[in-house]
Amino acid sequence: MNEILHGDVIEKLKELETGTVQCVVTSPPYWGLRNYQVEKQLGLEKTPEEYVEKMVEVFRQIKRVLKHDGTVWLNLGDSYAGGGRNSGNSLENTSDKQKTQIHSMSVGKAIVPQGLKPKDLVGIPWRVAFALQADGWYLRQDIIWHKPNPMPESVTDRCTKSHEYIFLLTKSAKYYFDNDAIAQKATCGESRPDGIARDRMLDYESKEKKLRPSKKRGEFGGKWKDMKGQEAFRAIRETRNRRSVWTINTQPYKEVHFAVFPPKIPELCIKAGSKEGDTVLDPFFGSGTTGWVAQRLGRQWIGIELNEEYIKIANKRFAQRELFIAK
Repeated sequence: MNEILHGDVIEKLKELETGTVQCVVTSPPYWGLRNYQVEKQLGLEKTPEEYVEKMVEVFRQIKRVLKHDGTVWLNLGDSYAGGGRNSGNSLENTSDKQKTQIHSMSVGKAIVPQGLKPKDLVGIPWRVAFALQADGWYLRQDIIWHKPNPMPESVTDRCTKSHEYIFLLTKSAKYYFDNDAIAQKATCGESRPDGIARDRMLDYESKEKKLRPSKKRGEFGGKWKDMKGQEAFRAIRETRNRRSVWTINTQPYKEVHFAVFPPKIPELCIKAGSKEGDTVLDPFFGSGTTGWVAQRLGRQWIGIELNEEYIKIANKRFAQRELFIAK
């Protein structure tokens, strides 16, 4: 474990043992965004349909290696027909030198697939999500990655794009999910020392109805008795379920191109989807953020990467032994 496999993602996935991966966290190359000058790279398909078909093929192998109760966290951005580049993951926090390098890798031509018009939003994330659902995956949730620091856009006929999608996919209806590991601090109102939030308090003297016990986070839980010894209310817990909008800044990594995972994203996914000692897989490893975070959370990891230059960057990153997870 803790290794990077160099080569085509499907071929390398075939080398992994069936049912050995607990959690997959990945951000594949987006359709029509960049040409990395690497043979068999994903994202340069002529049509969205071809890209989706390729993704389904990749995810069939991912399903094979995933444990029955495993989870997949898939991050995808979108693009516009004829735009020639993705607008959901632009050049935020990128140096001029990096921008020059990126420009040289760009696809370099406007793409208007059949059935779409110039300026149409392609809808790649949902096309992929629905195709995977149709192929047998459980599409459990769409999470919005809200970027407070998006790249400004010059468009004047729509809003600036400041979000991407993270889809939670599973191969079975019941799966491992550590809700408490990613819980948020409750914001249901000012709390008294006894743990009861004021905006949830009732006038017990004027109301004799007793509240039913609830197992839900953020509801009443934990008995306490008033001065008369009668059961009154159930204390509100200090945490609540994490919401489906994750506000996380993009973060540059000096050694790599702009499209780098902020560490906070795989941190949340890995904490929710695995336990210490479990194996985490990123089949599109890039600069290695998923493995880097997994290792610091006490998990084993496997990365698959086609681009040899990124493998060098990832190896250098691990050699530095940095200990940082974004807050």
